[in-house]
Amino acid sequence: MKLHELRPAPGAKKGRKRKGRGISAGQGKTAGRGTKGQGARSGGGKGPYFEGGQLPLVRRLPYKPGFKNRYKVYYRPLNLGRLGVFPDGAEVGPEDMAEAGLIKKVSLPVAILGDGELDRALTVKAHRFSASARAKIEAAGGTAVELGWVVERPRRGG
Repeated sequence: MKLHELRPAPGAKKGRKRKGRGISAGQGKTAGRGTKGQGARSGGGKGPYFEGGQLPLVRRLPYKPGFKNRYKVYYRPLNLGRLGVFPDGAEVGPEDMAEAGLIKKVSLPVAILGDGELDRALTVKAHRFSASARAKIEAAGGTAVELGWVVERPRRGG
């Protein structure tokens, strides 16, 4: 068998219906539209919005203003005062915070906020620091290390 010999199976392809071409064609006279009325006219019939005079679904639903930004990065906030559970001189990262029960999971980036006091020198690794948190960590003799964070963007196409 060669490429030019390929054919669809018998009966797999049907010809189109030629409507309104005489009574012997089977779809003559009214061309399958019935008799009279809105549906028999050209351009007739109701749109998808019409529900027989009932208030359409799209008008019954409440208004939802705005939109949800799919590129927004949600940070897991953690106040500085809660880092007092770690010993002096410790290196504290998101995994250590999760292990200590300060955050639930490490899948979200961590943001350290400046509420509370820090009385020990810690090396704090997080994805974001507020200005006051960074100042308090450095005032206590520690360092604030900002971790890189790759945001997963939805891919276009296939």
